[in-house]
Amino acid sequence: MIDYYLFQQINQFAGKWDSLDNIGIFFAEYSGYFLVLLLFNFLLLKSKKKYSIMIFQAFLSGILARLVIANIIRVLYYRSRPFIAHQVNLLLEHGAEGSFPSGHAAFFFAISTIVYFFNKKAGIFFFLISFLMGISRVFVGIHYPRDILAGIFIGVISAWLINKYGKKVINKFLRKRPDEIKE
Repeated sequence: MIDYYLFQQINQFAGKWDSLDNIGIFFAEYSGYFLVLLLFNFLLLKSKKKYSIMIFQAFLSGILARLVIANIIRVLYYRSRPFIAHQVNLLLEHGAEGSFPSGHAAFFFAISTIVYFFNKKAGIFFFLISFLMGISRVFVGIHYPRDILAGIFIGVISAWLINKYGKKVINKFLRKRPDEIKE
């Protein structure tokens, strides 16, 4: 199976060099916090209204991707984590719940896609960090490449749906002042 073969090709380097292991662990485990902090830094820019809409859409698409779509798929289709099914170079502790699709990839690619819709340069940076996160989760032994690819697909589609169909509702919600709300 090509998925397991690609997993082996990436995971084989884990545990060989401390510096590479530390980089892999950082991206697999901690880079998501960096992206969330970076996302909120957009509020410091001049166009607060534009970027508050972006942040709202980003989290809405991330929630749709991770907590709704990815979890529904995990209920319908269980796939063991690589460290359960095979002998791997495991660098991170992780629960034995299903690995398909990657919730991290779904969430952070949804956020990255929304950022890209609002700011192309920042979006490319977000995509790069999210990609490194995905590869690192394979490297540390907790996901197969197909898990990551499915998460990417779910994240991008979720962001596209939120951006396309939720834009009017979100804009209307964020523009309403408390004195305009009727009971």
